[in-house]
Amino acid sequence: VCVCVSAIDCVVGSWGPWSSCTSPCGVGSTERSRQVSVPPRNGGMPCPDLKQRRGCFGNNAICSTAKEVAKILPDSFKRNFKDPWRRPHMLMKEEKASYCVHLRVKQASAACKLKLWSNQLVRERLVCAECQSDAMSKSDRCGGDGIKSTRTFWAAASVPGCHGSWVRESSSEGCRCPPSSVLFV
Repeated sequence: VCVCVSAIDCVVGSWGPWSSCTSPCGVGSTERSRQVSVPPRNGGMPCPDLKQRRGCFGNNAICSTAKEVAKILPDSFKRNFKDPWRRPHMLMKEEKASYCVHLRVKQASAACKLKLWSNQLVRERLVCAECQSDAMSKSDRCGGDGIKSTRTFWAAASVPGCHGSWVRESSSEGCRCPPSSVLFV
């Protein structure tokens, strides 16, 4: 008596959607997958690839923000930070509430060691940067105030050659940074 067992080939479903690009700005990758509907049995054809990956170029709305370089000064400037050129439109501007951004330094150039205040900008140090009314652009934010979990760049306005990168961790409205923090300018 012959017991015939027929081979069953693998059957897969259709491809799912492509994932979003792993990089919101610049080169990254995206992938999609599919599921096995019927697994192969009795020597049937094995399953084809279940995942596909391809390159992508993220061009999110935040990308222009990612290119901004924050210009910073020590908070000792905030005691009476006034516009040095006394531009008339600056005097008319209403005070807007300041906000704080906490950023983790990822890189700092050697020149930062030259001044006491910029010497604190060292790798992995968490820095509080305050955005005051005087420094805000038309959009009520300070240029270069960072993007959550994305590396952005800064330059110390009063220390030539002192610059680096940082990653924004959090921000809070209507707050003041503690002494020996930095200010956006």
